[in-house]
Amino acid sequence: MRSRVVDEERDRAERKVNLVRGLVLVVLAVAAAAYAPVLPSRLNAVNAGLLVPLLAWTVGQAAVYYRRPVLPSWLSIVNPIVDVVAVTATMAGYGLQATPTLALKSPMVLAYFAILAARPMLSSARRAAIISLSIVAAYASLDYFFIVILGAVIGDPVLASGSDSISLLDEGAKLTLLAAAGGIATYATWWHEQLARRYAAQAEEQTILQTRLVSSRLDSLQQQLRPHFLFNALNAITALVESDPRAAQRMIAGLGELIRVSLDTGGAEELALHDELRILDCYTAIQRIRFEDRLMFRTDVDASVGDSLVPALILQPLVENSIEHGLGRSVERTLIQVRAWRDADWLALEILDDGPGLNGKPMRATDERIGIGNARARLMYLYGPNHAFEVESPEAGGFRVSMRIPYHISTMETVQS
Repeated sequence: MRSRVVDEERDRAERKVNLVRGLVLVVLAVAAAAYAPVLPSRLNAVNAGLLVPLLAWTVGQAAVYYRRPVLPSWLSIVNPIVDVVAVTATMAGYGLQATPTLALKSPMVLAYFAILAARPMLSSARRAAIISLSIVAAYASLDYFFIVILGAVIGDPVLASGSDSISLLDEGAKLTLLAAAGGIATYATWWHEQLARRYAAQAEEQTILQTRLVSSRLDSLQQQLRPHFLFNALNAITALVESDPRAAQRMIAGLGELIRVSLDTGGAEELALHDELRILDCYTAIQRIRFEDRLMFRTDVDASVGDSLVPALILQPLVENSIEHGLGRSVERTLIQVRAWRDADWLALEILDDGPGLNGKPMRATDERIGIGNARARLMYLYGPNHAFEVESPEAGGFRVSMRIPYHISTMETVQS
């Protein structure tokens, strides 16, 4: 992750710097064309021989590589080497076709500093060091070629600026400044790398901490459910112990099966829908014993969505909510239905009953916290805004909870912190 962030920023910078390179070359080409009538043909040939290939290379790489999402990594070393070679060749051409003094006193040497200035944005520290050394070596080679091989005139440092002679002091100063600029560029590149990596490391650590926090919150929400339905089931068993011992025994056996099945989930955040329905069957079996023929339970689940993943224990508290607001507040028979189907990229789930509902009254805070509120919070932690959750209790009666979550059969990354 750390190197990817740095590489992405360097890729963007490489594209922008190449655009600047192209604009500078166009300006130089215009200037060369303007001076062409007064320059010797030999110098015009030097200008044309270098500007035309450089322009072709600059435009060509943009046409060939810039349609790609990521530029080739070798461009970050080839481009500055091409620039260094071009600057060095231009100065060498001026020295050969005119005089060494013209070449060494030309402002063209400033182009080396421009190349070094771009290093922190475009190169790794190692590549910046290579390019810095190549610039110092290139200019030192020009000095050696003009002074030692061609025998350029060496003059007094004070008088050399106004004559055809070259000052060794000036040339030594240029080399020293190029070396210093190269060292600074290399250090600045290394410093930027370290800064970017530290920020990326901190962001990565923050992401890990947020993921752990979300997992902890989800586990806390899920653990709220287990003692809640266990407490209700034990209350029901207690009520039947004296009045109907056999029913109490069946409920104890059913509760044991429910606990076993729920423990089989291993604390997973999501379960396949068919496993979630299996847990729900164990729970409703206990409630059927408790309410006998007053409770009717029906599932209408499309067979094709059995493997789709849903939040673990999402259905049981919602069915329990229907029992509380249906059977718990009426002596009439109540039908509770669970429906599930696929709607394009969504899994639709619905729990509805035909009980009295809330009769227009607002839901109590305890109901929202344990049943509806728990489901709402877990959906938000797991899917962020990528879900829908609705609760309805019409004045005519009944209760309806519907939700839509992304249809998926493999674990999704938690998106909400």
